[in-house]
Order: sequence, then structure tokens, then C-alpha cells
Amino acid sequence: MSVGRRASLSHKFASLSPTPEKQPLSLCRQVFYEAPMIEKSQVEEAQKLWAQAIVAIGKAPSWAEAKALASENITKLYAIEDGKLLFCPTKAAQKQFRPNLKSALSYFVGQDSDFSEDKGFALEPWQDVRFENVDILCREDSAMAMGNYFFTDTKGATLKVEFSFVYMMDAQGKLKIRLHHSALPYSAT
Repeated sequence: MSVGRRASLSHKFASLSPTPEKQPLSLCRQVFYEAPMIEKSQVEEAQKLWAQAIVAIGKAPSWAEAKALASENITKLYAIEDGKLLFCPTKAAQKQFRPNLKSALSYFVGQDSDFSEDKGFALEPWQDVRFENVDILCREDSAMAMGNYFFTDTKGATLKVEFSFVYMMDAQGKLKIRLHHSALPYSAT
């Protein structure tokens, strides 16, 4: 598979020294660099890896092993290198936004007193997770996907969840999740 390349534009601003009569003047300098174009197939592969990770966490033989696996997969699949995360998980009401590894880890495996509502979403356990994309939009070094994903438990019951993910390439050229939002579909009842 050949990865398309596209020139990206970044702006750097430099301030000139102010003169007594004038406000500081900002100049925009354009810097071009080669950035790999993210392809739809890469997003679909990232979704497949995420689904496999959720299933694997639930199959871990102990909670400690599930926690280690969840931590490994969060750092592998999410762009969290700077310590920040944009994550709004499906079943969180009291603390619905999870901005870091600790809070995301609690959502997936529970047992954190700072997040008492968390039971461990990945510990259901789920036997299958399937993505159904409405669309995937690829824009230079980022991509957005939206749709439904379906979580099937070990009894065969399926939970339908809406999702929006934003992906980005990290410095090593790995596609990672930068924003993750999930919600249960609206119900009028």
C-alpha cells in the first residue's frame, strides 16, 4: 500500500519590536514540510485494533492483568504522549470527561476510588466489537470517523453506541486516537 504525501502548511508567528507610535506587528512565515496523508484503510485498521483490545481486556484472567493490558493499549492506541486526552466515554455521568491516563484507565477497568461510578466497561466482558462508519474523512495528518459501534456480550446481547473519533499521526508515524466521544443513542422513553 502506498501512502499518499501532501504538503502541509504550518504558521509560525514572529513579533517585531514595537515602535512608540505603533502596536507590535505580527508576521506570518509559512513553513512547508512533507506529511503522510492518512488513508481510510489506516483508520479502519486502527478501529480493528481498538476493538480487539477491548475484547482482550475483558478476557484477561485477573483484574491486575486486565489493568496492565488496558494501560498498555491506552498508551499504544491513544495520543496521550503529552499527558492529555480528549475522551468522553459511553457510560460516565458523574465525571463524563476523561482527560488523562488515570481517568481513562478507570473507565475501562474500574476500581479507582476517584471514579466510583466506573465498573470497568471493558470487563463486561465483550466477545465482539464491530464498527459501522457513517464516514471517514482524511485530512493530511488527521482523520475523523463517525458512526455506530456495536458491543456484543458473552450472552449475545448487543449494545449500540454512537461514536466520533479523531485520529492523528504521532512522531513515529503511528495512527493514534486524539479525541474519542461515545454516547448511547437518544431514547424518547
